[in-house]
Amino acid sequence: MYDIISSFITAFIISFFAIPSIIKIAIEKNLCDEPGERRSHTQATPSLGGIGIFAGLIFSITFWIPFDTCDNPEYKYIKYILCAYIIIFLIGAKDDIIPLSPSKKFVGQLLAVIILVYHAKIQLSSLYGILGFHDIPEWLSIVLSVFIFIVIINAFNLIDGINGLAATIGIITCAAFGYWFYIYGRLDLAVLSSATIGALMAFLYYNITPAKIFMGDTGSLLIGLTASILAISFIENNKNWHEHWHIVSVPAVAVGVLIVPLFDTLRVFILRAMRKKSPFNADRQHVHHLLLDLGFTHIQSTVILGLTNICFIILAYLLKNLGSMVVIVLLFSLAAGLTGMLFYLVCRKKKAMGA
Repeated sequence: MYDIISSFITAFIISFFAIPSIIKIAIEKNLCDEPGERRSHTQATPSLGGIGIFAGLIFSITFWIPFDTCDNPEYKYIKYILCAYIIIFLIGAKDDIIPLSPSKKFVGQLLAVIILVYHAKIQLSSLYGILGFHDIPEWLSIVLSVFIFIVIINAFNLIDGINGLAATIGIITCAAFGYWFYIYGRLDLAVLSSATIGALMAFLYYNITPAKIFMGDTGSLLIGLTASILAISFIENNKNWHEHWHIVSVPAVAVGVLIVPLFDTLRVFILRAMRKKSPFNADRQHVHHLLLDLGFTHIQSTVILGLTNICFIILAYLLKNLGSMVVIVLLFSLAAGLTGMLFYLVCRKKKAMGA
């Protein structure tokens, strides 16, 4: 517990004191995100907050995870996580300063993910009964794991559209997975979760409306990478039966933890495909945009989505005995119903204003 608390405090302090300097430099060098048609802000704002998040996270996990502990040789895989973090950091920072093409960003993400899947062995070895499948061959495990990593990383990148949202969902995600890793005895992953929470809480102080800084792609990609590491590790560690902490339908519970970014990404991609547009073409179809259109502020929208995420986590856990496939279908059906109701309210409001 000492290491977990210390990692949180360390990450928080470093990020908290690093971000003001980043804001100052970004303003002096004009490295700001300008307002635009799709933007939710009205004035130029620095978008390099991810650098502060990265600084706190990397220092904290490097300092507090016991790499050289003789009785925990598995901690050595953390070096591959650090390599992946650096790659994602460089991609995000470059894109925040000089935008990269989607293809170049994808190649960079793929390189980081392959390091994690192939070298760190952070991969799924089973489908846990989904569609009737359990253990899968190694080649399929690698392909599926790479796909899941890419989806989760970009899901967090896509929900980073209003103040506080990506950071808040990241905190909730890390808290849910981190708590389980703590009680299960995985100190390394509990420290990783705690350090991420510390860095994100420090960032939130400067990102609350009116935002002094945005996290940019650097921050959102780092959150997505961390969430995907924790999610896959959470699922795989449940394969090792533990009488007290084993979770039935573990993939469904993981989906419940990640429901906001996963469902919103799936929904937006489907809408864009129906309109014969590239799934990577930015627009204002995200759930947080619907909440803004209803008149909610950034913070109100973030709180609503954060509380919704927590409710889905509790629901997924309570329904875990129904089986993974059943629970996943129920979760996405409920999410679709809530979003449909939200869309209806937006349409009714626009119609009333037009009248």
